Amino acid sequence: MRDAPGPKPKNYITPAGLQRLKDEHRFLLNRERPAVTQVVAWAAGNGDRSENADYQYGKRRLRQIDSRIRFLGKRIDAAEVVDPAKPRPASAAARVFFGATVTYKDAADQEHVVRIVGIDEVDLNRRYISWISPLARALMKATTGDRVVVQAPKKTEHIEILDVEYAPIPMEPFREPPGAEAAPK
Repeated sequence: MRDAPGPKPKNYITPAGLQRLKDEHRFLLNRERPAVTQVVAWAAGNGDRSENADYQYGKRRLRQIDSRIRFLGKRIDAAEVVDPAKPRPASAAARVFFGATVTYKDAADQEHVVRIVGIDEVDLNRRYISWISPLARALMKATTGDRVVVQAPKKTEHIEILDVEYAPIPMEPFREPPGAEAAPK
């Protein structure tokens, strides 16, 4: 499938998020793919490939790895790194933009803290939300004390911004998945 014509979509990402993508790309390209290729070559040497599960699984796994490598390459090439810890002018530091840590109060008077990150960095357990999510879009350009309306697919919610902060966003580093072919045995 070819890429759609027109402007490329922005891929805003934090430095730690980009490093994680690069680490995964490097692992797949330099360790996992060669290990799976070795298994496929061994399985192909065993004869009849039509009933050889190692060969068929290996070929399927190679297609998955190649697909992921292409995807990561495109995401890395399109990345626009934004460092949340970088100093900003006073007017921008008070507003919500990519990389902000926002504390807000919902209609039930409960406080929530979210961090606005790139699409590839979303982690709902840590309250990292994508900059294109309905909540982040509603928060964009707002300042402390502002009340905004969040238009989500299933509900509309009114929230009040309590604090906007810019600080480094900790990111889980890439870890080799358990059961990877390249994993030490």
